Amino acid sequence: MQIDASELKKARDRLVRAQGQIGGIVRMIDEGRDCTEILHQLSAASAALSKAGFSIIATGMANCATEPDDSPSRAALEKAFLSLA
Repeated sequence: MQIDASELKKARDRLVRAQGQIGGIVRMIDEGRDCTEILHQLSAASAALSKAGFSIIATGMANCATEPDDSPSRAALEKAFLSLA
């Protein structure tokens, strides 16, 4: 199933923000920063990735709501959703 990029803008923005967070985490490790600070930032990046994933799944579900329950794209979307848990 293809989803128009404009519908995924919020998820994309989250991913870009998470990308910046991950770069910051790598720099923190390189600088020898305190492990609790690193873990806090890692937790924030992980949450951002999860939220982006759920946003993409929600958009996909809205787009395939009119498809029959047994359609291949709907089954693939359900499998992807369960993989986020």
